Amino acid sequence: MGIATIDKESRRSGHVLTSDDGLGGGGGDRGGGGRSPKGMPPFESMERSFEKVRLVTWFILLVVLMTFAGLIAAYVVVSTNGVIEWNPFKLPVQVWISTAMLIASSATYAVSHRLRVSGRHGAAKNWLLGTTVLGAMFIASQLVTWIALYRAGYYLQSNPYAGFFYFITVLHAIHVLGGICALGLAVTRTWTPPESAEEASRRISVSKSVGEYWHFMDALWIVLVLMLGFWK
Repeated sequence: MGIATIDKESRRSGHVLTSDDGLGGGGGDRGGGGRSPKGMPPFESMERSFEKVRLVTWFILLVVLMTFAGLIAAYVVVSTNGVIEWNPFKLPVQVWISTAMLIASSATYAVSHRLRVSGRHGAAKNWLLGTTVLGAMFIASQLVTWIALYRAGYYLQSNPYAGFFYFITVLHAIHVLGGICALGLAVTRTWTPPESAEEASRRISVSKSVGEYWHFMDALWIVLVLMLGFWK
């Protein structure tokens, strides 16, 4: 039985819940189940853990941003210093297909998160599954792109442009794979409806953090494609 349900029943009976009621099986022990081991109220403890998750997410995003900012700066410098070996090629059509898949996955994730917030967890799960599938299709499309370029004679060491293309897209794909793992974990956690208000709140918080990472990967990919496709 959730905290909200217990509270409603107490109001009907005219009894006001206090710390002596021992929510969570603590009986009259004020340091028992109604509080965390350090004596912190459960909702406050949960909110702090959510903040830690979000801080970790933003730290990861900051590291990713700095890494790709360095690669983009190096790309711009090499592409504009007149290196003779610089031989850019037209991006394969698979790159644009990959871009469409990633944009679609970001849209489906946004729908999933809105449904979760509104309490429609079954529908949210289905849209989240769609996001995960689109993410996997993005990786598959990238593999097709690399194979097509290799067969066309564009190798990692053939010229600086090809080297940048392979390194940047592979590194981005690795980060997308990390996002897919997070999506898979989120899917398993949302397979059944939440059993309490705390569980629902926890799922929404995790969904928000995973969504921030996924949308960031989407936006980063668009920047990379525009650079590789038009800054030559």
